[in-house]
Amino acid sequence: MFSNETQRHRRASSRAGHSLALCLSALLTAWGSVFAQDAELDNYLIPSDMSGVHFYLITVDVGDSVWDNFGHTALRVYDENNNTDTVFNWGVFDVSGGVVGFSWNFFKGVMNYRLATTAPGQEFAMYRAQQRSVWQDKINLSNPQKEQLYRRLMWNLEPENIEYAYQYFFDNCTTKVRDYLDEALTGRISQVYTGNTDYSFRDQVRDHYQSVPLVGFSLDVLMNSNIDREVSEWEAMYLPLRLRESLLKVPSDVAEDGERLMLLSDSQMILTFEPPTLGSSPYRTATLLLLLPVGLLFLLLKRLPQSYFATQSRFGFKASEISFRVLGLLGVITSLFSGIYGWLMLGSWFISAHLDTHHNVNLLLFWPTDLLGVLIGMRWLLLREPWPLTHNSSPFINYYLLAHVLALIVYSVMAYFDLTAQSISSIALAVAPGFMLFTLLIWIVGFQPAKPKNMFF
Repeated sequence: MFSNETQRHRRASSRAGHSLALCLSALLTAWGSVFAQDAELDNYLIPSDMSGVHFYLITVDVGDSVWDNFGHTALRVYDENNNTDTVFNWGVFDVSGGVVGFSWNFFKGVMNYRLATTAPGQEFAMYRAQQRSVWQDKINLSNPQKEQLYRRLMWNLEPENIEYAYQYFFDNCTTKVRDYLDEALTGRISQVYTGNTDYSFRDQVRDHYQSVPLVGFSLDVLMNSNIDREVSEWEAMYLPLRLRESLLKVPSDVAEDGERLMLLSDSQMILTFEPPTLGSSPYRTATLLLLLPVGLLFLLLKRLPQSYFATQSRFGFKASEISFRVLGLLGVITSLFSGIYGWLMLGSWFISAHLDTHHNVNLLLFWPTDLLGVLIGMRWLLLREPWPLTHNSSPFINYYLLAHVLALIVYSVMAYFDLTAQSISSIALAVAPGFMLFTLLIWIVGFQPAKPKNMFF
């Protein structure tokens, strides 16, 4: 019979041995994966003289369209052996099924991009037409590194590998180049950039969509707390300009005249254009579009004369016809924005594979059911009078508006005291005050109370 101490020692030794076995198993599995991958790439033929193969990083500045506001990255490969010059572009997507079909797939998170190869002249002509600046940098690689990168590109051209599931932050045209270069350099880039930046993905979204304010504001509404963490230095290289800036600081294994080169050299400006014009702040615009007309309508409020038997005070507008038209127009616009944002957030939570649009705190502010307010707003706009309530509809409207007010209070408190991981302060400042005043205004004047059931006249 062993003592308790001996038994504990043996159990500890057993656990340690088991952990060591698991570590060795994981290591062997990883090595096996690497060896299998290398063996797979070895099947692809390479040019006889890799010294005559030259790689160039192509960096394209941001554009002013929704799909190019983050810029673009491509690889150019010039082979002196057969005088071929090819640009590898991972930013191609198919819209042959129509804009509606592509948009629906995008909403669901089905984004299949693919690699395409073109001649440099054709590629640069496209960017010239888009008026986007283009930089070209020579990538200084040793012959073994060139072989690795070349084989990886040939592997990527296989029909079964040409398409990939695009992810805007983690797997796009720029991260493909980053990852392939890091593989060729046996992990040097990822070993250099191991820290964190001082900004979040949301900061970058806001920054890069300043030329299309409505898109930037909408993305700020629709994306949740997943994008509010700090971006790592490695992740930050999903941005083309950031990748180029980072690679310019990485040393190469290639020496020239006895001096070690940097990874990127011989920088050229292929095309030069002015950057996109920045639009006005969408947050300031939202604030003004809400507060100015609502404030004006509050100034036009007046108490309506009541009969001797009236049990409730009523308010109306001075210049009633114009005031109700303003109220109706504002009601249609706010209901459309609130309802559409609400449906997109709620729908994506259940349908979309975009995890960055799930569990969104902004659902407190933008309700899918607010789309019904379009009908009420149209009535104010066309008939220029309050919506008459019945004894059945009156409780529903009152409770609905009360719930909106309570939700606005909760949202504002969460924003002020920073009670959520999601960054909502900008939206809270821009939208919540105007929404609150507008909700109170329509509660006061937008609906005509139901008449008393017992009337003498």
